[in-house]
Amino acid sequence: MQDSIDAYIAQFPPEVQTLLVQMRQIIQKAAPSATEVMSYQIPTFKLNGNLVHFAGFKKHIGFYPGAAGIAAFQGELAGYKSAKGSVQFPLDKPLPLALVRKIVKFRVEQALGRT
Repeated sequence: MQDSIDAYIAQFPPEVQTLLVQMRQIIQKAAPSATEVMSYQIPTFKLNGNLVHFAGFKKHIGFYPGAAGIAAFQGELAGYKSAKGSVQFPLDKPLPLALVRKIVKFRVEQALGRT
């Protein structure tokens, strides 16, 4: 079990590490007041509760903005495999960082009670 996000990212192959670092950085920039923790054994950002999570897998990067985060951007996420509160970004395609930024900013507004 990893106890830090750095240790979590370090366990992946270099090409996956690069994508995980990109996810972490875009979330940090979009939610600068959020706290980074490990929760459910994956990197988590908290702001008045869980904000978003992300995780590395063999064939994709998982992004977990919760059900509202997925529902609000359903159209833009249409090209990706998703479930009620999660979406999978394949490792063989560039991460949609602008979309991740928009979703995180939406979740920040929710966490702060502005939506």
